[in-house]
Amino acid sequence: MSECKLFVDYDQHENGVQIVDLIEKLADSPENAQLESLIIGDWGGAYEHDSSPVVEALVRLKDRFPQLRRLFIGDMSYEECEVSWINQSNIGPILTAYPELTSLTIKGSTGLSLDPASHEKLEELVIICGGLGKEVIASISEGSFKSLKKLELYLGVEDYGFDGGLEDILPLIEPGKFPKLTYLGLKDSEIQDEIAIAVANAPIVDQLHTLDLSMGTLSDEGAEALLQSEKVKKLEFLDLSYHYMSDKMMKRWQESGIKADISDHQGDAEDEDYRYPSLTE
Repeated sequence: MSECKLFVDYDQHENGVQIVDLIEKLADSPENAQLESLIIGDWGGAYEHDSSPVVEALVRLKDRFPQLRRLFIGDMSYEECEVSWINQSNIGPILTAYPELTSLTIKGSTGLSLDPASHEKLEELVIICGGLGKEVIASISEGSFKSLKKLELYLGVEDYGFDGGLEDILPLIEPGKFPKLTYLGLKDSEIQDEIAIAVANAPIVDQLHTLDLSMGTLSDEGAEALLQSEKVKKLEFLDLSYHYMSDKMMKRWQESGIKADISDHQGDAEDEDYRYPSLTE
C-alpha cells in the first residue's frame, strides 16, 4: 500500500470515533511498513478540535512508518470544514520525527505553527489557507530547508489570518535561502501587486522554472513589473491565473511570447476594495 487517507466523518465523530484510533490501527496493519503517502482528512470536528492529537500520534508511532515520504494534514472539502475554520497546531515535531519526509502539505492556518522549522530532505512544502500568519512565514524564512524544491504558500487576507506585510515575505526570496528551489508560489494574496513588483527582478527568479503568483489581487501594476523583467522572460512557466488585469494588459501578455497562464480574469476593478483573493474562507 503506497497511499492511504484517514478521516472521521460527521457520523463517526458523533459516535465517538477518534482519528488517533485510526492511525493506531493503520500502524498495526501489515501494510504500514510500505506506506509512502499518508493523507489526513477531517480528524473529527476540525472546526472545534485542533490537529495536535494527529501530530502526537504520528510522532509517537514514527517507527511504524519507515517508508513515509509524503504527508498531507487537513485534506478536507469546503463541505466538511471551511478552510478558515480548520484548527491546526504545531506541525514542527513531524519534521523532526520523519527525517526522510520529502513532501508536507498543510491545509488550514488557525493555530498553525512550525517549530522547529528544519528538515534536511524535505523537497516540497505547501500551506493552503485563507490567511497565513507572519510567525509561520518567519519560521519558514528563518528555518533550514536546504533540499526544498517547491515552496507554495497561500498568503490570504487579514480577516482570515494574514497579519504581515511585504517586509515579512521578502526574507523568503533572499539569495541562497533555498538553494535548490525551482517552484515558488506566493499566491492567493491581497498584496499580490506588491509581491509581484518585489519578486520580478529578485535573484531567486534565476533559479526557478515556475513562479506562481496566481489566485490573488494582481492588477496591471504588478503585471507591468513582471512583463518588464528580463528574469521573468526566462522562466519556463508563470502562473498569473485569477487576476484583475485590464484587457489591454492581457493583450500585451498574449503578445509577449512569455509562457504565462492569465486565465480566470476577474475584471479590472480599479478600486482595490473590490479585489479579493480566490481562497479566503
